[in-house]
Amino acid sequence: MTLKTKDVMPRLGTIGVLMGGVSSERDVSLRSGLAVVDALKKTGCTIVPIEIKSHEREQIISDLRLAEIQLAFVALHGKFGEDGTIQSILEDLEIPYTGSGIRASACAFNKVTTQRTLRACGLPVADFFVADAVDLDVDAIVDALKEFPLVVKPSCEGSSFGVTVVHSKADFPSALNEAFRYGNEIIVEKFIAGRELTVGILDQEVLPIVEICPSKQFFDFEAKYQKGLTDYIIPAQLSDGLTQRVGEIALKAHQAVGCEGYSRVDFRLDHANQPFILEINTIPGFTETSLFPKAARQAGIDFSDVCLKLIQLAYGKKK
Repeated sequence: MTLKTKDVMPRLGTIGVLMGGVSSERDVSLRSGLAVVDALKKTGCTIVPIEIKSHEREQIISDLRLAEIQLAFVALHGKFGEDGTIQSILEDLEIPYTGSGIRASACAFNKVTTQRTLRACGLPVADFFVADAVDLDVDAIVDALKEFPLVVKPSCEGSSFGVTVVHSKADFPSALNEAFRYGNEIIVEKFIAGRELTVGILDQEVLPIVEICPSKQFFDFEAKYQKGLTDYIIPAQLSDGLTQRVGEIALKAHQAVGCEGYSRVDFRLDHANQPFILEINTIPGFTETSLFPKAARQAGIDFSDVCLKLIQLAYGKKK
């Protein structure tokens, strides 16, 4: 994909790259944002890095007005960035922005809402049970899901924060304490033994599938961000038929939630080659070594061109 940067820059004006934020994923967001700033500066775009340090709406509005940007590249991960909050602020200010809108962002960020939406659309998800801190019954969870291992997750958190695989009822107390650190609602899912895959969607096109091979039992925060703990196979070694099937499911999930511009859909592939959707990331990690840019590069789209494409899509959406 080749984009004519000189035809894009004059009409876009100043682009603000929003990064940081106040969520548990602040450090990851800063890395993504700085990578985007560097990539876009190399294309000649006029860039203003904007580090979000507050969750106060009026403070953010003031900072954005002072920056006098014409478009926002949202590189905020986690709460406030991916849950529809910053999108709401940008829409109030009539500033076009990259990625999904308010409703899709809020839906995808909440794992309970996501899984219910996907299941209602006939898409494959693992059996799950929703509980909250007030009305919690471990016996009911075990009875509903039948067998171990199970995965305990906060309903609204990213980068695998608060996620634990439990192998017996005795594991539940510590797993629940960890999950409830991040909110009052949790989702417990059947653990799908098998392979882990992720599929990037860019402008309604499916990127090459990535297989994630962590050295640990599952792809937790340490495995994601500590060098050497995880191997990646791009493209994933799947049959042509299975590659097409997983890609089609990923695109349908992207569309079912209402995602715009791009997303990354994570899967588990069981031993019978049945894919199950784990979650949808509306603002996936965005350094040059992150999974979405890796997949784009495999498709022949370099990092700068991915950034420019998302900006063009944001501008087109505003138009």
